[in-house]
Amino acid sequence: MKGVIRYLIILMFCFVSPWAPAGTVLVAAAPNIKFAFDDLEAAFHQQTGIVAKSVYASSGALTQQIKAGAPYDLFLAADTKYPEYLYKAGMTVGAPKVYAYGSLVLWSKAPMNLSNWRLLLKSSQIQRIAVPNPRLAPYGVEALRALKYYHLWNSIKGKIIYGENLLTVIQYVDSGSANLCFTAKSLMLAPEMRDQGQWVEIPQEAYKPMAQSAVLLKRGASNPDAKKFLAFVYSPAGRKILKANGYRLP
Repeated sequence: MKGVIRYLIILMFCFVSPWAPAGTVLVAAAPNIKFAFDDLEAAFHQQTGIVAKSVYASSGALTQQIKAGAPYDLFLAADTKYPEYLYKAGMTVGAPKVYAYGSLVLWSKAPMNLSNWRLLLKSSQIQRIAVPNPRLAPYGVEALRALKYYHLWNSIKGKIIYGENLLTVIQYVDSGSANLCFTAKSLMLAPEMRDQGQWVEIPQEAYKPMAQSAVLLKRGASNPDAKKFLAFVYSPAGRKILKANGYRLP
């Protein structure tokens, strides 16, 4: 298991050279889409011969990188707020469009009964609960919303520790720094994560739908391959891949 987590964390820091060869699309992507992106890229490459490379970080952190001039063609975010911000700042080609709706889950590496997870979170069995930083990560915002929806926040806020993004909180649980974490269903369905601990899906009425949007950045306007990859994400083939990775479709 730890080898898988180390692999995921390394991916967060693999930045792509701005001097990528022709036929390459540079994508800024939220961590929750990592495994779905692998499938999208493989199918797209097989169909077109074009390579799509990705950099993973929280949507807030990626937005700051884009503002600072990072050489991305596309932005696949975990929400709509950050792409909308870039659109209003004149840094995109057109408005963002929802490509999927993400789902929130609670994951434990150690064996435990999650059927009554709300009671479990308040118990002495649970000392630390990892949550993506809500200042940067949309899934963190909705995790806190869910805790407040179930009137759990006041009881367990002292147990909360924050990680930069979804991959960081998984690492916290893997290392034993936290007992549980809130993360994305799409990560739990990945082959690398199946049969690793257990998870429970948070009822959708407890948080706002996580409308994940994509947008073509100004740099991508001159890259026809970027437009092709973006179109593929919304194509029937792309939608099928997203659904298989645990996303609800718009």
